[in-house]
Amino acid sequence: MLEQSKKYAKGYGLIIFIFLLLLFTSCLFYLDFQNSHRGLTFAMLDIGQGDALFIESPTGAQILVDGGPPRKILSQLARVMSPFDRHIDAIMVTNPDQDHIGGFLDVLKVYKVDRVFEPGTFNDSKTYQNLKAEIKNKNIPNILAKRGMRLDMGGGVVIEVLFPDRDVSTWSSNDGSIVARLSYGQTSVMLTGDATTLTEKTILAENSSSSLKSTVLKVGHHGSRTSTSAPFVEAVAPTYALISDDKDNKYGHPHPDTLATLAQFGAKIFRTDLLGTIIMKSDGKNETFSFRK
Repeated sequence: MLEQSKKYAKGYGLIIFIFLLLLFTSCLFYLDFQNSHRGLTFAMLDIGQGDALFIESPTGAQILVDGGPPRKILSQLARVMSPFDRHIDAIMVTNPDQDHIGGFLDVLKVYKVDRVFEPGTFNDSKTYQNLKAEIKNKNIPNILAKRGMRLDMGGGVVIEVLFPDRDVSTWSSNDGSIVARLSYGQTSVMLTGDATTLTEKTILAENSSSSLKSTVLKVGHHGSRTSTSAPFVEAVAPTYALISDDKDNKYGHPHPDTLATLAQFGAKIFRTDLLGTIIMKSDGKNETFSFRK
């Protein structure tokens, strides 16, 4: 009788375990449904000293702009992507420096990526050569980003490339950085990579201030004084300025000059070293921000 009772107890225990497992899985699916396909999600991921931006449109299309340094990106992507999702529509390399591309090698091991966008600048580093080889091995289309190119992510989200406007193969990685403007309804984000004041001057000469105006400025080169000139900030006229940098980094980013320029034009500054991952949600009219350390 005692042995039979133990068998019943084991049977009931197994049933309860299966029930709890199904309940847990259902909750994950529910949360996944709740958190996806509703408006625009734009996230500046806390990957230390580097850049990694995640964009998801209302239709679920996803683009990762830069991948940060090695061994940082996957844990941060898990905070903004469904655990069941192993697909990214595109990755954009704004420049081939390690603090922008190192994490892409990790991404390509876990996620299926449909296409890659590059500026056309080069780097002799082993990391860059390995990334190029991996892209080729996986037969991923590698597209040269050029001014006037429009990436339609669906649901009203569009990324328009503003720079490069020419062959930048002999330019420095920062001067030749991709600059693009993300728009969704009344919400817009200026994506600057590590673009310098030289790049900004070129963009200002080729575009009207009204076409550059953006809700959010992704501050160039982690807040370095070599970017974020006063004329450029004045034209973009951002309500918010987002800076990706590491705490106590050796470069002193963000530089006081840059912070002063942003303050001069009334931009509210959010920094990853102080706030962690910065997530903006928009319905096309209003923006809300949350932060995850």
